[in-house]
Amino acid sequence: MSVRCGIVGLPNVGKSSLFNALSNAGAEAANFPFCTIDPNVGIVSVPDTRLNTLTALVKPKRTLPTTIEFVDIAGLVKGASEGKGKGNAFLSHIRDVDIIVHVVRCFVDDDVIHVEGGVDPIRDISIIDSELLFKDLESVEKRIDKLKKQSKSGDKVMKGQLDVAERLRDHIENGEPVRTFEVSPEQREAYKDLFLLTEKSVLFVCNVSEDDIADEGAGNEYVKSVRELADSRGSETVVVCASIEAEIAELDDEARKDFLADLGIESAGLDLLIRAAYRELGLITYFTAGEKEVRAWTIREGMKAPQAAGVIHSDFERGFIRAETIAFNDFETHGSESAARDAGKLRSEGKEYLVKDGDVLHFRFNV
Repeated sequence: MSVRCGIVGLPNVGKSSLFNALSNAGAEAANFPFCTIDPNVGIVSVPDTRLNTLTALVKPKRTLPTTIEFVDIAGLVKGASEGKGKGNAFLSHIRDVDIIVHVVRCFVDDDVIHVEGGVDPIRDISIIDSELLFKDLESVEKRIDKLKKQSKSGDKVMKGQLDVAERLRDHIENGEPVRTFEVSPEQREAYKDLFLLTEKSVLFVCNVSEDDIADEGAGNEYVKSVRELADSRGSETVVVCASIEAEIAELDDEARKDFLADLGIESAGLDLLIRAAYRELGLITYFTAGEKEVRAWTIREGMKAPQAAGVIHSDFERGFIRAETIAFNDFETHGSESAARDAGKLRSEGKEYLVKDGDVLHFRFNV
């Protein structure tokens, strides 16, 4: 399944620099607002050491990691919901992503202009939040107008949806995001096709200076304030230094390890960001492994075996018979599918099996 992360934030917080480092897509970076006019899209391989292990054991003709897509959305400004600074176009791009990656500037540099006059991450977050809420309010009010006309006939379904939409409008007007609006799946029908912006999960990224990266911003007061806010919302915070990520992106695997070790960092920002995005979205990875190909696949946690097979091809789901399953740790321990089978570690799972993170699967199907 395709996963799209939309990188948002005020101008000059480091969005495009981070995007360049993550995807090597070369998005222009400049010291003025609206440098990025159209969203830049970069498809990034998801780092996973388990895939490397399976490749070493199976020795396939090719290895394919699963991927994640980053969309660099141009800097929003106060008034974007009213169309200021290309706001309408930028906000519409956010509708198409699965999760919002909100980059916040947590470093001071007099040479880099801040559109609000100085560094204040909580204020910056509030500006973006407000613009997204204003846009959602506009969408919901239009839906209410439409439902009022449709419910005049006495249609009970339309009246029910109107009630939900009006309650949602009140919720947004109180400054609350759509994701905290409690409704049943049936009630959500009143607005689910609007793809509301504040219904999406949010992951905060603190862009810090090189001096703050080794301790993950522990001594940075800006980072502390963002973490407190994120914790209160049940969101995660990732600390990165975009300039360091740019250097890491240019290195091969061995040089990358040495560079990280010299900095006292265990993982690059890309790895941390992707792991956090997967957790926020409830995603896991399973593998297929054979002589022709070893491959990683992304699915939602809680998916049953037929639906997981359908990620490969719809025929796999339609004609699903069973999933021959080996846990990754068992595959690694025994070194091959046949050895795992001989050790009794290969299981035959049916249609109700919930696929687990790291499962090595071989699907049997008939169409």
